[in-house]
Amino acid sequence: MSYRMKKHVFASLPQMERGVAKVIGGDPKGNNFLYTNGKCVIIRNIDNPAIADIYTEHAHQVTVAKYAPSGFYIASGDASGKIRIWDTTQKEHLLKYEYTPISGKIKDIAWTEDSKRIAVVGDGREKFGAVFLWDSGSSVGDVSGHSKLINSVDIRQKRPYRLATASDDTSGSFYEGPPFKFKFTLRDHSQFVNCVRFSPDGSRFVTAGADGQIFVYDGANGERVGSLGGEKAHKGGIYAVSWSPDSSQLISASGDKTVKLWDVGAGTAVTTFNMGADVADQQLGCLWQKDHLLGISLSGYINYLDKNNPDRPIRTIKGHSKSIQCVTVHKNEGRSYIYSGSHDENESAITGFLSLTSLSHYWDAETGDNDCFSGKGHSNQVSKMVTDETNELVTCSMDDTLRYTNISKKEYSASDLVKMDFQPKSVSVAAGGLSLAVCIGQVVLLKDKKKIFTLGNLDYEAEVGVIHSGGTTAAVGGRDGKIRLYAIQGNTLKDEGKTIDVKGPVTEMAYSNDGAYLAVIDESKVATVFTVADGYSVKNEFYGHHAKPVSLAWSPDNEHFATGGMDMMVYIWTVSDADQRMKLPDSHRLHHVSGLAWVDEHTLVTASHDATIKQWTVKY
Repeated sequence: MSYRMKKHVFASLPQMERGVAKVIGGDPKGNNFLYTNGKCVIIRNIDNPAIADIYTEHAHQVTVAKYAPSGFYIASGDASGKIRIWDTTQKEHLLKYEYTPISGKIKDIAWTEDSKRIAVVGDGREKFGAVFLWDSGSSVGDVSGHSKLINSVDIRQKRPYRLATASDDTSGSFYEGPPFKFKFTLRDHSQFVNCVRFSPDGSRFVTAGADGQIFVYDGANGERVGSLGGEKAHKGGIYAVSWSPDSSQLISASGDKTVKLWDVGAGTAVTTFNMGADVADQQLGCLWQKDHLLGISLSGYINYLDKNNPDRPIRTIKGHSKSIQCVTVHKNEGRSYIYSGSHDENESAITGFLSLTSLSHYWDAETGDNDCFSGKGHSNQVSKMVTDETNELVTCSMDDTLRYTNISKKEYSASDLVKMDFQPKSVSVAAGGLSLAVCIGQVVLLKDKKKIFTLGNLDYEAEVGVIHSGGTTAAVGGRDGKIRLYAIQGNTLKDEGKTIDVKGPVTEMAYSNDGAYLAVIDESKVATVFTVADGYSVKNEFYGHHAKPVSLAWSPDNEHFATGGMDMMVYIWTVSDADQRMKLPDSHRLHHVSGLAWVDEHTLVTASHDATIKQWTVKY
């Protein structure tokens, strides 16, 4: 057996924080843009954002990443003060150099146009910034002059070089060099200064602040030459600005939920892009890349702005920004959709491959196109999801509910919600409208979205339950390492005293699609397959995980199944031969796989706490 990465990485959105600017980088050729989420740097093609690449070598949360002007390297900085400079031309992204220029969170990075010097600013203990040679790390200047953390830095992209900074001490600073020396303080803002950017031609630079002001300065001598928008540029704080390639215009992103396009010479706004009315529509980042204008919302959504229709973006890139907990695949009219569930801040998420997310996304497994389900979804983390024969997505959540969502309508229904007495951990479905929910202390049988039978006062801790496709048996796995088989008779679950033993506390289980086998994984790192027709005799035991396996999915061929563990490994097993296995190491580097599903017998979907979904092609 062999595998290869498929063409799709459904990348996470930028990780956003209210009131904190998000720096979005662009490559010098204008093809890609990049941002950070958790310990990952995500590079996406600007024309087709479904084409994505992920760099995962930081040990701490990555805060900012910037291309070198040469385009051959990216410098990325993290919360510990570490800078990694790595190759962009090779798939492996080999590390070139690593430095720790400041002793705290890095907030911004700037390169000189010859790609030889790097400026880094942020929240250090001894100092708030540094400028150094990229190949030796030796200092080429002193970023002094601020009393609080520095939010932003930029370097003039022509000689003579100039450097400017923006700080929480309400001031900016101007430096000449190299070696860069402090010249004077820019004292025009009355609140935090969030962003400073030189125009591409070096003639001007601007600062933008929490006071809603944008000031314009001469790029060579640092003298103030004006401001944008008269008294105020925005009604709210401004978090980011990005210049047009010809240096005549710029865009600004604000907490007032707008992005504005400015004619810098005239000092006036040409266009105001209204991004919405919710808190999640605050604009915390922006990028002007070739002909594309991007605005980044607090929700993490990436909006492609339309100059001709400022109230409606050309496209909005959606997805997850927080860890994905579960995933499932559903075929609808011949197309495969991937649904994934998580807990994102603005909503709980169900995302789709043709899928569902936060407001429930659905993505097309072939193209990566996605959108959100409408209406109000779960109010807490979605812990499990399955699809049934009637085209409904059944989800259970830590908000103590089961939800039935019509996949065709792509919207949550307030009526198709079942309130549980206790928090549900697992849900399973079978033909005839049956659902089985395993809750803390209860096992509940439902039919046609109504509770019909509850097993309470259990003498064991139930973890996960599945219904056999025939609809006559429910298997419930417990923390005691036993699986109890209940007969489904009419509207009841009957305990006939049948149990099967596994090696440890059950973490997940699933019947094969044809109902012939039951696969179980447990905390003792073993996967066991039982033959249903032979009284649940052991067919095979599978060993390989070094840590607790947590996810399991059967291939449509009923001959193979996949498991994912806390060891960050994914294995694909062959039922008839325990030695015949395939390993996907580092499928989501530094993160364990939280969800597995199959699009078809040669395509495995993995989802992880890195908020990313990947598809793998499997060859037997």
